[in-house]
Amino acid sequence: MQTLVHLPRCSPFSWRPLPVLQNYNGRAAGDCRPRHISDSRPGQYNSTMRPVEFGSAWETARFDADGGERLYLGLDFGTSGARYTVIDKKANVRAEGKREYPVYLSEESMDWARSWKETLFSLLSDVPIDLRPAIASVSIDGTSATTILVDGTTGDLLFRPLLYNESCPDALPAVKSVAPSNHTVCSGSSTLCKLVLWWSADFPNKESAILLHQADWLLWLLHGKLGISDYNNALKVGYDPGLDAYPPWLLSQPYSRVLPSVLAPGSAIGTVKDDIRKQFGFKQDCIICTGTTDSIAAFLAAHATETGKAVTSLGSTLAIKLLSTTRVEDARFGVYSHRLEDKWLVGGASNTGGAVLRQIFTDEQLEKLSEQIDPMVASSLDYYPLPAPGERFPIADPNLAPRLLPRPDNDAEYLHGILESIARIEARAYGLLKDLGATLVEEVFTAGGGSKNEKWTKIRERVLGLPVSRAVHTEAAYGAALLALKGANTENIHGDL
Repeated sequence: MQTLVHLPRCSPFSWRPLPVLQNYNGRAAGDCRPRHISDSRPGQYNSTMRPVEFGSAWETARFDADGGERLYLGLDFGTSGARYTVIDKKANVRAEGKREYPVYLSEESMDWARSWKETLFSLLSDVPIDLRPAIASVSIDGTSATTILVDGTTGDLLFRPLLYNESCPDALPAVKSVAPSNHTVCSGSSTLCKLVLWWSADFPNKESAILLHQADWLLWLLHGKLGISDYNNALKVGYDPGLDAYPPWLLSQPYSRVLPSVLAPGSAIGTVKDDIRKQFGFKQDCIICTGTTDSIAAFLAAHATETGKAVTSLGSTLAIKLLSTTRVEDARFGVYSHRLEDKWLVGGASNTGGAVLRQIFTDEQLEKLSEQIDPMVASSLDYYPLPAPGERFPIADPNLAPRLLPRPDNDAEYLHGILESIARIEARAYGLLKDLGATLVEEVFTAGGGSKNEKWTKIRERVLGLPVSRAVHTEAAYGAALLALKGANTENIHGDL
């Protein structure tokens, strides 16, 4: 099974077919059976998770006129699979599950749009049927900078989805010529670079095109209103969350006409479409809300509410988010800031992470070899683990080569070296944020599959010199469900954007 590669070019005229993503657990990518990650069997409730306390904006969930319970559905579309979580008004988990992306090939490359759409409907089918009528609202998170261009009338795709980690260096000079120095969009993998490259190519229907992000497009399948995004996903296309608007330098460009309207994450867009409601058994007043990116949803799930708290998401990639009072952005290092109410989530995403581990070890090997590691002893091996050439953060270099040699004869020693090297990249990332003026990190919570490896957690704690623990809620789908809970309390539905 091949893993996703970082493309050195993103030209519509000469792009390499995208290999298939590695799966969560080594199962065939086409195996799309539901896998419930709670102890409950499919169709049963899960009430084993302890509640998390939130501010008043999160706590006042609406109820039906007849006093019936209302639930909130979040869906997470990550780099290697998708999950759902259903919570109640107190943020208790009632049901959850996951799906792997089925493989569909189109002209020998992965048809991601079809795979995502089928996965969305499969997850909705996996929600226990007796819970669906109680779903009051839905939100979805997706990978940051995954870009989809659609026809503004029909919603049909005008080009294949451009994935989060695809780099478009050919568009970078044009972007740098209009954007402020070191702006977030001045990176080959930014959404704006992908838009500019597409706009400069000889494609029809540009006048009627609309740009959507992965989460926007999936939500559109549920609410049917084209052209709506959130200010987290829109950051890498140039939206300024400080101004709460697209900046003048962007609006003056001819391609600005394709930009979506932007709302706060968790804003109510409209009610679920009739065909979706009838197919899955949702109520007529079920609200579809704007989403966010997968790493921000993971941050929300961890409930790191104080400045200085950070969340490292260890999935296929490594993403860090630090809650800061200061906004920090510098495209030279792949650093950017997302708005979170009156604070800033500062961070970035590296291509290192679980994907490179899965290229070398099976899940069983990772578990057994980890048991042999002494996390208190530093590894002398110095690697830069990447699944393919190209890095985004803390080094922004689309040609950075993986460094995974020399390989010792002892596999446990080799794994130790890789895990410690990833921890060093994480430490370098947090150190860079400090140097750029962000709030000093005081504590790190961990989300994603890597949070389950206790030896790795201890290695990271030693390397970072900080308290490191697994978040109570580690899945981004839980954070998306919190956004759905927030949106259910929004009295205004933005249906006429």
